[in-house]
Amino acid sequence: MPDTPLDPETELALKSLADIVAPEPVSLLPQTWGWVLVAILLLALIVVAYWHWLRRRRANRYRREALELLDQLESDGDEATISAEVPKIVKRVALAAWDRNEVASRSGSEWVAFLQNSLPDQSLGAELAHVLDDQEYRSALPNNASPNTGRLIAAARHWIKTHHVPA
Repeated sequence: MPDTPLDPETELALKSLADIVAPEPVSLLPQTWGWVLVAILLLALIVVAYWHWLRRRRANRYRREALELLDQLESDGDEATISAEVPKIVKRVALAAWDRNEVASRSGSEWVAFLQNSLPDQSLGAELAHVLDDQEYRSALPNNASPNTGRLIAAARHWIKTHHVPA
């Protein structure tokens, strides 16, 4: 096909054509300071929430350790051992949570009342109250065994999980 000359209007139109230019990619960074401020505040909120969670977890470590001791005692102990060890575990938890002068000297009904007052619902459980009131310092002899160790451990577990220590 021979080169045919183009008319002047077509030549002018072809000369004025420009290449297609793709736009710049959109930036993922915020375009205003408000979004930067929102991101900083959100990050600060996450850091503060994590710090509070970590502080609470450290403060309740004694509860987790006592619950592990109860689980081990429940799986490995007999009735006499359970009724002898549960009061010791409860006393250790109280010593970890309160001032030693406030806890160490209490025993019998005074000790049971202290434990009941530390619960929000003040329901210590009859089994645990009986063992703490009557058998706290007795030796672990089979005739001193609690008749229902399942309820005893459940009551101790309830107290450990729900007791409240005033600030």
